[in-house]
Amino acid sequence: MANKELKTKKAKDLTEKKVKRTASKEKKEEGKVILRIRVRAYESKILDTSVKQIIDTAMRYDADIIGPVPLPTEIKKYTVNRASFIYKNTREQFEIRVHKRLIDIINPNPKTVEALTNLSLPSGVDIDVKML
Repeated sequence: MANKELKTKKAKDLTEKKVKRTASKEKKEEGKVILRIRVRAYESKILDTSVKQIIDTAMRYDADIIGPVPLPTEIKKYTVNRASFIYKNTREQFEIRVHKRLIDIINPNPKTVEALTNLSLPSGVDIDVKML
């Protein structure tokens, strides 16, 4: 019986600690606004130049930057028959690689956001912007 009471008391203490931790994290992160930019492209060189261009513009307006963080390359593979009738067992394989980078800008000011929206990047580069 005393063992059950001890276990429930420990469980209550643990939940109270978790609540305190999450409350303290919320207080710390309350004032932070994060602009998360996710950049995707088929060619890594074009991707790196566009990421450098984004970082240079953000640095020009004194923004705090985290990144660029390279995300895993997405590889899509396709297998196609070379011939439809006689050489049915011969096949060709093709793949498409999608390279990704992640950039976080902490507490961006309006000038930084305006400069990033007016930025012209090369074709073939896809950008996703989120406010966290």
